Amino acid sequence: MIIPNLDAFDLKILRALRRDGRMSILDLADEIGMSATPVSRRVKALEASGIISGYCAVIDEAALGYEVSVFVSVKLEKQVDEQLETLEAAIRGFPEVVDCWLMTGNRDYLLRVVTRGLADFEQFLVGRLTKIPGVASIESSISLRRIKSGVSRSP
Repeated sequence: MIIPNLDAFDLKILRALRRDGRMSILDLADEIGMSATPVSRRVKALEASGIISGYCAVIDEAALGYEVSVFVSVKLEKQVDEQLETLEAAIRGFPEVVDCWLMTGNRDYLLRVVTRGLADFEQFLVGRLTKIPGVASIESSISLRRIKSGVSRSP
């Protein structure tokens, strides 16, 4: 992986867009102290390089009634391609799974599952997750309160 040479202006652009992805080029230029044309070129270069991979709205899950976040560790019977692909395909189809990571250590996957309540989580767990072929064991931890939130790390 080639890490591009980012200067102080690029870092300011990234920090500002992370804070407000809807910021106009003119507002961004004013904030970082450059004119709009070079700022626009830099943003396009950051997008083309993949450093900026997209833009999204950050949604308050609780405001939509999704008040329970559960971290679920999944261990497969065998960590072989077929079982990995089966689990990953199933997970992609579950809207309750907000994040899924392939892990090292004694568990194969870590998921963040978001539901309206514990009854919905139980239904998801028993009715869907445990039914995926190759799942050997599952451990769940219910979050009490989010301390810090972010979409990505700032430079």
